[in-house]
Amino acid sequence: MRNGKAWLIVGALLCMGMTQAEDEFRRLTDEGRRMSGKIIEQIRGELLKELERTGPLRAIIVCKYSAPEITSALSRQHGMRITRVSLRPRNRATGEADAWEQQVLLDFEKRQARGEKTENLEHAEIVQEPAGRFFRYMKALPTAPVCATCHGQNLSEGVKAQLATEYPGDRAADYPVGSVRGAVSIKKGL
Repeated sequence: MRNGKAWLIVGALLCMGMTQAEDEFRRLTDEGRRMSGKIIEQIRGELLKELERTGPLRAIIVCKYSAPEITSALSRQHGMRITRVSLRPRNRATGEADAWEQQVLLDFEKRQARGEKTENLEHAEIVQEPAGRFFRYMKALPTAPVCATCHGQNLSEGVKAQLATEYPGDRAADYPVGSVRGAVSIKKGL
């Protein structure tokens, strides 16, 4: 009888631990969603404001300088690494996907090809890396019509020239509207 009670207690403790782990994972995922929404909203706001004010040529400059500043400030403020990554980055210094991010981006493309909406694509996971244990989260960035101005298939000659000046070796063009252009990536040490 005593052994039976002991096993019930051990089982209850294991379940409780699992529930706490699940709750923590849910909390981290919700935080990832909030942070990705915040960065998307802030960068989109800056870009739309510049597009309306001066057009796409100056918006390229905003994307080059303001977007990394916004992600850096949010990263410091929230104690996590927040960045935008792509399989075809425009700025390799800030947008090159690591191996984990590449796998998730490829999975996003497969899921989209199977009919999932790009704006709904996300992935969260706890990973063990050489530097420690991390919560990782990614939210797909769909190519919206406004994004196609600088990332789409029919760029103006002026945009092409500006991109060639600002981003030699640019690979972030020729995206169809609705496709996965990249993702917001969040990494937080545990």
